[in-house]
Amino acid sequence: MARDTRGIDYESPIRRILIGLLVLILFALFLFWRIDGPRAERFRAAVIDQVVPSFGWALGPVSRIATMVDNFESYTNIYEQNRQLRRELQQMKAWKEAALQLEQENAKLLDLNKVRLDPKLTYVTGVVIADTGSPFRQSVLLNVGARDGIRDGWATTDGLGLVGRIAGVGQTSSRVIMLTDPGSRVPVTVQPSGQRAILAGDNSALPPLSFLESPELVKPGDRIVSSGDGKVFPAGLLVGQVVMDADRRLRVRLSADYRRLEFLRVLRRPEGETPQGPVELLAPPPPEFPGPTTLLELGAATAEPADG
Repeated sequence: MARDTRGIDYESPIRRILIGLLVLILFALFLFWRIDGPRAERFRAAVIDQVVPSFGWALGPVSRIATMVDNFESYTNIYEQNRQLRRELQQMKAWKEAALQLEQENAKLLDLNKVRLDPKLTYVTGVVIADTGSPFRQSVLLNVGARDGIRDGWATTDGLGLVGRIAGVGQTSSRVIMLTDPGSRVPVTVQPSGQRAILAGDNSALPPLSFLESPELVKPGDRIVSSGDGKVFPAGLLVGQVVMDADRRLRVRLSADYRRLEFLRVLRRPEGETPQGPVELLAPPPPEFPGPTTLLELGAATAEPADG
């Protein structure tokens, strides 16, 4: 009668035997690899020569993985260096912008120093703190005022030419009416012809010349300076150059750069030449009557004396 072997497990004993043999072989290799001797060394070299070249396919991925790890570390270092360089670049841009602003301010102040003034004139340099210009008014505010000795009517210039005059003084600020303002009227002289004229603001960048005695003596390119008439502006301040518009009307291209007004020089006038108040800026003060002040007294004074 045949024996039933279906319930017998052959795999477990065989697995244990194979594992034991593998452990013994590995242990034997370990011991043999630790033996120091000429024969053992020659045997190990022969084994390495036979086994290692055939395992190149297995060492390739390992080498690639090691290379990828090195590349990743290098990429991480490069990324950190890039972030640091970006931060330094942003800081350099900020320093560059600050340097450019300082350079522009320095250039404007140097331009102010190049202006040659009458030795009798002193000045106060102020910073433009606001532009109060509008379609009907052309003016700016300065950060100097009565505490700095500023008075109404004093002329203001930038590094290139005449800008306007003080028209309104506060304790710490003052307002400058520019030459382009419709209310501005400046007596000027045309060089080299010596013609006298009035520069009248009209809210345009090229204000016209009015009241020329001999317009035929004036040509484009002539130099315009303040005449000093009326003692409002000092004589000889550069105003601009004569140009001719499409209607053949003589106008003035102002020397002052109105688009970049940052610093203005307020010219002090001697005490005897400083206009006092807005009335004197426009016209001389009315004459004073030395006699009576009431209508009755004025009539009595002007009546003819009766015959004795």
